[in-house]
Amino acid sequence: MEIGYIINKLRNEAKLTQAQFSEIVGVSQQSVQKWESGTSVPDLEKIILISKYFDVSLDALILGNDNRIVEEMNKTRAIKPQYQNMHDWEFYSSNLQTEYQQSIEEGLDIERYSDVFLSVSRLPKNELKKKLGDVLFEIVTSAKQKEGYPYIEPSDLEQIRGLRKNAKTLPAYDKNKLEDKIHGAWMGRICGCMLGKTVEGIHTNELVPFLKETNNYPMHRYIYRTDLTDETISKYKFGFKGRCYADEIDGMPVDDDTNYVVLAQELIRDYGKDFTPTDVANTWLKYQGKNAYCTAERVAYCNFVNGFYPPESAVYKNPYREWIGAQIRGDYFGYINPGNPELAAEMAWRDASISHVKNGIYGEMFVAAMLAVAATTNDIEQIILGGLAQIPHTSRLYESITSIMKAFKEGESQQKCFDMIHNQYDEYTSHGWCHTISNAMIVVASLLYGRGDYGKSICMAVETGFDTDCNGATVGSVLGMANGIQSIPKYWSEPIDDTLHTSIFGVDTVKISDRVKMTMQHIR
Repeated sequence: MEIGYIINKLRNEAKLTQAQFSEIVGVSQQSVQKWESGTSVPDLEKIILISKYFDVSLDALILGNDNRIVEEMNKTRAIKPQYQNMHDWEFYSSNLQTEYQQSIEEGLDIERYSDVFLSVSRLPKNELKKKLGDVLFEIVTSAKQKEGYPYIEPSDLEQIRGLRKNAKTLPAYDKNKLEDKIHGAWMGRICGCMLGKTVEGIHTNELVPFLKETNNYPMHRYIYRTDLTDETISKYKFGFKGRCYADEIDGMPVDDDTNYVVLAQELIRDYGKDFTPTDVANTWLKYQGKNAYCTAERVAYCNFVNGFYPPESAVYKNPYREWIGAQIRGDYFGYINPGNPELAAEMAWRDASISHVKNGIYGEMFVAAMLAVAATTNDIEQIILGGLAQIPHTSRLYESITSIMKAFKEGESQQKCFDMIHNQYDEYTSHGWCHTISNAMIVVASLLYGRGDYGKSICMAVETGFDTDCNGATVGSVLGMANGIQSIPKYWSEPIDDTLHTSIFGVDTVKISDRVKMTMQHIR
């Protein structure tokens, strides 16, 4: 059998084009054409490279016959996954542009590889793309930080604590009002989530015109199914069909933003307040399937299954390591630590560190600490400052939140403040839309410009776009804790009907009031 025939067979079975094969071997496409046509043969160096890449012996590659080659290939060729059927969240090489952007923002010195990241990202899902992605992952993990990078952003808890500014002493929380506050936090989170859930994933170039068309701009109410006509739906690329609407629900529908609060509650019930990051990982595996998790959480979940546990589970092939996923998971640790933001932030760190690093971790610590402070005061500025006091003042998140507070204090208009966020982060890219910092800035701006008004604040968080259900939920949670259940107008809570649906195994649908009682037990 001629070597050209064998090369053609190997290439076709690997589903590689001649151009892709030529890149692997380091020759021109014309050279591959000549090899396969028999007009020339590879030199020894290229034959050895082909032998190693396809796991075929030199003897079989050069001297073999049909039966011998087939037998050799069957013995040595590894079974490959069907990459085209893998979700992008689970195939690292599908997210190389996100990885590149994330690494640049972390200050890693990889700019000289920008064209390589772009070129590999454009390849079809196959073994070649997987292997090249592995090489780029090694480049990222071994990259040094650029000189002059202005931020210090550790992921280790003690190093984080060493970079905090002094926190102010908090007043004691009122034990007689605490249950009302906890109830307010639960309901505030759920209603804010429901408001944003209907339009999760929409961009403001369609959201704002839609709200204006349905007489809901500035946003001041839920979006209803009755707002929609076939004519209205046809105007927008966003898929309004099949969404959840407040006039059609029988309680709060399943959502990851509310699942995580219940999941944290199950974590405390199973392991107590001294739980470890590994306990969190095991809780995830026990209570939900893979498809309940997204982006960084999906990567971490798959890492657990494959034997990577915290903290490695957060960094192994995880381009989403600073996205919003952890920031939406910290509420319960704030609920059960009223007046103790440091412990709330520590618990949030234990949770966040299984899937996130740096600002991804800080986002959860910030929210948990804000909620612990909100149990003692309804002063919005003090709540935000109390959250900031638990994260490094040398971080991008601290700087960005401080810039929002500065704009508000200096009298910047609401519109200009939110425009500033849109100018800094691009909602039309997944990275900008889903990053911890962009969404934390929206949360803080909504709390400040909403001035304690529940409905106004959650509507502001949603109409701004980005991750609408996450931001509506976080703003609602903080205000519900700060002002209690009575501060949430019945308009918002009535469609929820004290009912929360979850996808958590063995939990399913619960009464919110029962979960409030369990929270009080965990506090005591």
